[in-house]
Amino acid sequence: MIEDISHITFIVSDLDRMTKILETVFGAKQVYASGEKRFSHAPEKFFTIGDLWIAIMQGKGLSERTYNHVAFKIRDEDIDIYLERIRSLDLDVMPPRPRVEGEGRSIYFHDADNHLFELHSGTLDERLKTYSRLEEAAE
Repeated sequence: MIEDISHITFIVSDLDRMTKILETVFGAKQVYASGEKRFSHAPEKFFTIGDLWIAIMQGKGLSERTYNHVAFKIRDEDIDIYLERIRSLDLDVMPPRPRVEGEGRSIYFHDADNHLFELHSGTLDERLKTYSRLEEAAE
């Protein structure tokens, strides 16, 4: 039985650049850096964001941008704080997608390796209730 997410790994072309993104935007704490040691197949670093384990590994970034992404939960009142952090690193912020009232707000941005990140203020429960309400109103 699946218990939880163990970790998320991003393959990045520049470990230091991604370290700066993780620490500045997400408040991540670095807990390991392989340096010259090779326990895995490439240099790597481990971070924690809350209880979440994020790994970054040296390699070739993604060749193109897609909508595949990882979304992190934030408070709605902190949207502007996170937007300022993202812009301070000159990251590519996408225009917000159309939303319906009640499903939360999001910031989407890409890193230099074409990973898409989302910072989202809503919850699954809120979104399901919103969609249910809209479906009932449409009937």
